[in-house]
Amino acid sequence: MAETLILHHNDPSPFSEKIRVALGVKGIAWRSVHIPNMMPKPDVLPLTGGYRRTPVAQIGADVFCDTQVILAEIERIGPPPKLASGLDWAVNWWADRLFFHTTMPIIFGTIGDSVPEAFLKDREQLAGRPFDPKAMKAAVHPLKAQWRAQIGWLEQQLQSNAAWLSGFAPGLADVAAYMNIWFLERNLPDVAAELLQGMGETQAWKARVKAVGHGRSTELDSKAALDIAKAAEPRGGIDHDPTDPIGVAPGGKVFVMADDYGRDRIEGVLVAANPERIVIAREDPAVGELNVHFPRAGYFAGPSLSGPSRLGGNRGVGSVQQAHQRPPDLGRSS
Repeated sequence: MAETLILHHNDPSPFSEKIRVALGVKGIAWRSVHIPNMMPKPDVLPLTGGYRRTPVAQIGADVFCDTQVILAEIERIGPPPKLASGLDWAVNWWADRLFFHTTMPIIFGTIGDSVPEAFLKDREQLAGRPFDPKAMKAAVHPLKAQWRAQIGWLEQQLQSNAAWLSGFAPGLADVAAYMNIWFLERNLPDVAAELLQGMGETQAWKARVKAVGHGRSTELDSKAALDIAKAAEPRGGIDHDPTDPIGVAPGGKVFVMADDYGRDRIEGVLVAANPERIVIAREDPAVGELNVHFPRAGYFAGPSLSGPSRLGGNRGVGSVQQAHQRPPDLGRSS
């Protein structure tokens, strides 16, 4: 039970679907906690320390924010074969950023008039800038061409007699690329059918990915998930890279924040930093002591301004804080 993954997710979330399909590829049994698709999220924030994006995963008293690090955990606890290798992670990055940035405006530019005002306001707060379906509407036509061009890459690969983008079995490249097709088809089936015309290999591959399913899930109440965290101990044995550019030793106070949207600063004590992830320790009355894991790609991290912890000191606090006060706007808006 200690290694059972709990996924805090919601049905319409494309990033949640990516994780659900990855769990299906691995055939993993997991616990399902359904969370709101907008704030407030009272049973999520005690786990994350303020991170509010969806999905979030949990194994005991270890919490995983962002699909990159959730996928790494699925790889760690799941059976062979491997989910990802080499450039599969680059395909995942493309799907999360460039392809998603093409898919999302097509959807909201088309259905924006019917989206509840509360949802639009929530997304504006999440993005830190206006969430403007009218502007997206003007971009729908040119973005359809961009979307189809990117599907063309999949079609070319699949025409080389490859049943899967990841090789001889489904893997991360398949899971990541499928996410945006699923998202468009779920919201705009007619548009998806239009843009997939003539893409016969992609259509057949899409059906194969869908048939993978979501693994074996059982429902769990969100309060029960908090109780599981409180009863558990954060795991140890996480490798720290002493040459990591963060320049903080384990025990020093640090912050972590996304570089694109949902830029809430999460503060904690550094457990470990390495090329794959940064792990911070934090405490909340609802859940006790936790390790919270974030990926390195797509996240800023540095010494915290709140001063040295009792376990160690900080270096370069002022310069790191200045550099990250206004992170660059990378254009992702959902």
